[in-house]
Amino acid sequence: MSFRPKPETEPLAYDVSGAARVMGVGRNKIYDEIQAGRLEAHKLGRRTVITRAAIEVWFGKLPRFTTSAV
Repeated sequence: MSFRPKPETEPLAYDVSGAARVMGVGRNKIYDEIQAGRLEAHKLGRRTVITRAAIEVWFGKLPRFTTSAV
């Protein structure tokens, strides 16, 4: 089951603090991921914004957690 927020209740883009909050990571991690090219970001004036779609792509590229048989 996947969670899909209603488009009218979720913003299309977040500033770095908002993206960190919804992604469950810190601001430094956001900047690290942008710098490494793993998270797409855009400039809106002086603000750095991350789209909801870019966040979903980033999560989709994370390695899956697997348990090893002992």
